[in-house]
Amino acid sequence: MSEMEHINLVETFSEFKEFKNIDRETLMRILEDVFRHMLIKKYGTDENIDIIVNVDKGDLEIWRNRAIVADGEIEDENTQIAYSEAIKIEPDFEVGEQVSEPIRMLDFGRREILAIRQNLVAKVQEYEKDNIFRKYKDKIGEIVTGEVYQVWKNEILVLDDEYLELTLPKTEQIPGDFFRKGDSIRCVVSRVEMKKNSPQIILSRTSPVFLERLLEAEVPEVYDGLITIKNIVRVPGERAKIAVESYDDRIDPVGACVGMKGSRIHGIVRELKNENIDVINYTTNPQLYIQRSLSPAKISSITIDEENKRAEVFMKPDQVSLAIGKGGHNIKLAGKLTGYEIDVYRDTDVDYEDVDLQEFNDEIDQWIIDELKSIGCDTAKSVLELDADELVRRSQLEEETIKEVLKILKAEFE
Repeated sequence: MSEMEHINLVETFSEFKEFKNIDRETLMRILEDVFRHMLIKKYGTDENIDIIVNVDKGDLEIWRNRAIVADGEIEDENTQIAYSEAIKIEPDFEVGEQVSEPIRMLDFGRREILAIRQNLVAKVQEYEKDNIFRKYKDKIGEIVTGEVYQVWKNEILVLDDEYLELTLPKTEQIPGDFFRKGDSIRCVVSRVEMKKNSPQIILSRTSPVFLERLLEAEVPEVYDGLITIKNIVRVPGERAKIAVESYDDRIDPVGACVGMKGSRIHGIVRELKNENIDVINYTTNPQLYIQRSLSPAKISSITIDEENKRAEVFMKPDQVSLAIGKGGHNIKLAGKLTGYEIDVYRDTDVDYEDVDLQEFNDEIDQWIIDELKSIGCDTAKSVLELDADELVRRSQLEEETIKEVLKILKAEFE
């Protein structure tokens, strides 16, 4: 093929600079495909056509083979050539031999060349989309690091290292998350969907899988499978509970996950916007499992109804609010972790007439309750045992405030 005939192909290539994710070999394969398609349209068949792909040069040679028949005996113009035509190409051809001739770019009409280009563009784009879809389908459940490209109200557009667009919806962001354009961001690939013929890659930071992968990254024993994560439940940004187990008695699974002075868990807590992470030892004993899952609260006793998956837990009044936790997260997560419906009751051996101060938070400001707790008064009676002067002396509270509190608490027992 002379320079002249290559020219359109080479031009076509230079237009495809933007398809940087496609290697030349694949491009040539697609090109061959597109040409075959066109040749079948033009000649009705491609059985007698050879396409030779030259990857290095980025061009193709197309040869059409025809059998030489005696003049006047042609049945198919495409597969046969008359003897008188053949000897013009090569004088010593004989009937029954084969003639191979190149098909040049010039043999295609302008409209055919246009169609070839459009076809090529469409095929390359399809290949790219397929590639992205496949690449990320295999990455589901893996952590990716990307760059925040655009921040909208309902989602963040993230670019990966190949500048592919990934989406982090608002619903998959941790409440404390705040990102600006250009920030580096870590997420887990949650799902991949085809939308309007384009792959949509959805990321998540709220999925339990994200926490699991972060743990694997920080704790070699988890990554190596020496420690198994049995279950993870989270209220993103608030609290998470992880049940771990090791089949090797020499490994303390909780200690390994938390690290010296919390060194291993600390990075994860920071990444998750100060989410409280409780790591507990998994056990098949439901009583023990529920007891551990309610940490940091201490339990007096527990009754279990296996059939209905319910547990009644009794504890001292000062432990009740700990067990329930801020916003009820602690008890909700303990239930999710263990699979039991947990009901918490005050332990009746204690002066059951006493009431936890927390119960008064509709009448007494939280900061006042916190102040009283800080001086060791966490129930109504423990406050009433002290007189007003003593309370003023011990706490940072004003006399007026103390009197008001005492009035409210006394009213409870009258």
